[in-house]
Amino acid sequence: MFSRFTKGRSSKNDTDNSEKPRQTTEKQLSEATADETDKSAGDISQNGNHDSSVVKGIDTNNEGNTYAVGIDLGTTHCVLAYMPLAGGALQTLPIAQIKDPGIVSEPSQLPSFLYLPHQEEFSDSELRLPWAQQGEVSQRKTISGEFARAHGSKSPMRLVSSAKSWLGHAGVNCKENFLPLDAPDEVGKISPFAATQHFLSHLAAAWEARFPASPLDQQMLTITVPASFDPLARELTIDAAQSIGLHNAVLLEEPQAALYGWLHKQGESWRQQLQVGNTILVVDVGGGTTDLSLINVTESGTELALERSAVGEHILLGGDNMDLTLAYVIKAKLEKEGKKIENWQLQGLTHGCRHAKESLLLDESLSCVPIVVPSRGSSLMGGSLRTELTREEVLSTLVEGFFPEVDVTAQPVKRRRAALTKKSLPFAQDPGISRHLAAFLSSQQSSSVAAPGFVRPSVLLFNGGVFKSEQLAGRMLGNLNNWLSAASNEGEVATVELKVLQGVDLDHAVASGAAYYSHVRNGNGVKIRGGTARSYYVGIESAMPAVPGFEPPMQAYCIAPYGMEEGSQADLPEEEFGLVVGEQVCFRFYSSSFRKEDSVGQFLEDWQEGELEELEDISVNLPAEGKHPGEVVAVHLQAGVSEVGTLKLEAVSPEDGKRWKVEFSVREEAFAEA
Repeated sequence: MFSRFTKGRSSKNDTDNSEKPRQTTEKQLSEATADETDKSAGDISQNGNHDSSVVKGIDTNNEGNTYAVGIDLGTTHCVLAYMPLAGGALQTLPIAQIKDPGIVSEPSQLPSFLYLPHQEEFSDSELRLPWAQQGEVSQRKTISGEFARAHGSKSPMRLVSSAKSWLGHAGVNCKENFLPLDAPDEVGKISPFAATQHFLSHLAAAWEARFPASPLDQQMLTITVPASFDPLARELTIDAAQSIGLHNAVLLEEPQAALYGWLHKQGESWRQQLQVGNTILVVDVGGGTTDLSLINVTESGTELALERSAVGEHILLGGDNMDLTLAYVIKAKLEKEGKKIENWQLQGLTHGCRHAKESLLLDESLSCVPIVVPSRGSSLMGGSLRTELTREEVLSTLVEGFFPEVDVTAQPVKRRRAALTKKSLPFAQDPGISRHLAAFLSSQQSSSVAAPGFVRPSVLLFNGGVFKSEQLAGRMLGNLNNWLSAASNEGEVATVELKVLQGVDLDHAVASGAAYYSHVRNGNGVKIRGGTARSYYVGIESAMPAVPGFEPPMQAYCIAPYGMEEGSQADLPEEEFGLVVGEQVCFRFYSSSFRKEDSVGQFLEDWQEGELEELEDISVNLPAEGKHPGEVVAVHLQAGVSEVGTLKLEAVSPEDGKRWKVEFSVREEAFAEA
């Protein structure tokens, strides 16, 4: 296989622990799984039947109203928010889900977990959701949400989590069925793509149960993704939405959504709280990722305007890492007492630590929270190990481990990796979020607000449930203020302390902001200018005689410059390339968050280490369409960013106008069409 383009015109087991559910008390279930407090107004007892009272809150008077809708498709939770396009309050949708067999609850969040039960583990009536038809039998029982997370902690071999993180993993085919990892053969696995479809389908069904006269596919719909998602991950997300009929969806970066959420809460008063020259740093620490963005406050005529100026790298580091770290703390504590914790128990212990962490960080009256380690046996509680997690353990572990005090010149620690690893997510090697933030600010040298060595933000917006903790938010803010103070002491212009934007609902800000963005798209309010978060390049193989031991040099050709707006096309020069058709070859793509001045059509013959990041090769077989397999066809290139924010590349024959399109739809076998 070789590069698609050439420069110049060329001539021619028994580890499963699923059990039939037993009747247990609410207290036992809560203690055993450390499940979070239900936020719904009440539970609905199914008793195997559904009547009209089950789907409570149906809007029977909406008469087909059109809504601005936002979906936060999170690593650990999904949220749907909405507001009438004609004006009205912004609300979050109660999402019906199984809380316990036969019981449905309606919290505002859908935990992003799937449980794949044994075919005989539950009856259909025990898992029937309000919108299911009476007597309807599922081809395959799949449980999503609250009960999936809770019950799955006792049978982790059947639990799917972090599906969203896999979408951003360049090394796997996200449409391949491999989740849960290491599950026995008897567990029918699913793909990250299918899991994403499932969450979106659940949200769509919950919406249409409440608004039957306003189908979700007819609303102004925005789905959020990490700002650091590459074009392939974005395409997979929008493909999942379109595959269930949501062809109306567009994408929005999560840090921008968080700021939109704040803008909506402030109304017109936001213009009094920000001023031209402000640089807003958004620090979004979610369940699975840390997302960093810079947004500049500029001027458009006599009005304030907002423009996203920088996006951080894709960092798989978040609340999940913190929960796992606390689980290892508890594991070490128990093993000191002579109690062995097996690997399969660690996932259940992790879920218990999540609940304990949230309780201890939010309720200062608590000094400790009991933890029950799941076990196998005929009795739910029989043989379970009991311990506790203390406030001191949480603070010392999380504050110092994830938010250490460091200098702004600090860089994430990199360790040598083993040559062979198991299939897994590419987690960040350094858990110190402070160091990742310092590296991000130091890398933006071309910014107009960069002091020698790093960018100086003036406004800070926190997002993510992690920052409900005043201790964690305070440590992050302290680090930033220390960096600014040190820069001021070195002879630069005096810098005031960061202004922190207040009033953000950390659980719902992204979904609410996405809904408000849908409202803005309809011509209301201020829009954050952004476009592509990176510059993108395609590899061009140089034409040269064969030289033993040397591959032909590769050049990078800019097809989409930094900041290219959605729905626009790049005006590429009439450069002629040779396109190989009719046989399997590969495209090589690169991206850069540093080279913001490169223009479309610019060739790069060489670049500094770290300036360009090579993306996963895309292997395709473009149809020959009357040509001979392997023939090289003269083409011009056309590139653009779709309305939904994904990158498109086309090769066009100047002779007959024939087009070959490369879609960023899968990772290991790209879709190509003529």
